[in-house]
Amino acid sequence: MRAVNGVRLFVIAGAILVSIAVSSTPVFAEDEITALVGRLDLERYKATIKGLTQFGDRRQGTDRNRAAVDWIEAQLKSYGCTNTERLKYDYDPSGPPRPAGTTASPVRARGFQMPTGVNTDPLKQPDVALRELNTQPTTPGPREEVYCTKIGTTHPEEMYLISGHMDGHGWGAAANDDGSGTALVMEVARVLSGPDVQTERSVRFILWNNEETGLNGSRAYVEQRSALQGQENPAGSGKYPEPKWLGVIQHDMMLFDHGMPRADSTMSREQRPEADVNIEFQLNSTMAQAAQALAWNFEQANEKYASDYPATVGSHMSNTDSVPFQDLVPAISMRENERLAQIGNGWDPQWHQPTDVYATYNDKDFRLGLNAAQTTLGAIAQLAGATLKN
Repeated sequence: MRAVNGVRLFVIAGAILVSIAVSSTPVFAEDEITALVGRLDLERYKATIKGLTQFGDRRQGTDRNRAAVDWIEAQLKSYGCTNTERLKYDYDPSGPPRPAGTTASPVRARGFQMPTGVNTDPLKQPDVALRELNTQPTTPGPREEVYCTKIGTTHPEEMYLISGHMDGHGWGAAANDDGSGTALVMEVARVLSGPDVQTERSVRFILWNNEETGLNGSRAYVEQRSALQGQENPAGSGKYPEPKWLGVIQHDMMLFDHGMPRADSTMSREQRPEADVNIEFQLNSTMAQAAQALAWNFEQANEKYASDYPATVGSHMSNTDSVPFQDLVPAISMRENERLAQIGNGWDPQWHQPTDVYATYNDKDFRLGLNAAQTTLGAIAQLAGATLKN
């Protein structure tokens, strides 16, 4: 006997008998998932990104950051994801530094490279109103990040985490980094929070803070909540404040795949025809094999449900909020470009710059982000066992 693609083949006297293997994968109706993905809306996605930019760069430790957290929570509640909670922690930048992430192996740069870095000069922001909005400096102290949860009907004790980071810097409006990922998570939360939608397993939607300072918000979550996984509280209640983590899917910069910079430092103004959604896992992580399987699951969902752009899988997940989880649970990140080989070599000239504002991007850019949302919603609907109530 041998198995091929989940089908057991029995060879008896030269004849092949086929038996379908029993699988623990949730049974789902393909047409129902297609209907759910169809509820994603480009204009809603754009409007949520634009709504986030009203708070400027949303730099952690500022009033504008706190106002953005309040706004995100209000939006989630308006979608029906009403069981919102906040993780609270303290951030002290004078404390011992923590690594932002690791790479599976050195990534060799190819072609012309543009210098990258974080803009710290307010005068490079020509929009006076935005410059004034971003003026208040960050201060150490208490931080908060908001999340809400779709409770599973059959397995509330297990969950997937769908995440993005809501803070930014660079004297822009953090439209792409990471308004695009935050809005994606909120859009998926909106669809799955519909009154006629149920999931077998729980799904948590969380918007990290302090990503730009070294993943402090996601690290605080791991430190505070990893030991609570799967514990029923109160006992016998059927409630699980921290269900067992099945997978973490981070979304960080979803819009801009215009290709490699030219030798004169200019960039194409249009999305390249071969633009794609990059799905990355970390080859050096303890959970690398399971994370890679999760990444391919999302790539296959992209083939089924994404309307315009394909997905590629890479092994260099780094410098984003899935990293603190990578040795504990299968963790992947979704991006506009490969984090190290492309973004790190100047493929996104708006990265941490004053030009990261809503007006910089066009509908093809926003549609790339929508395709990532279609990918995530299609995959998580399958994994969590989403169905529509009769």
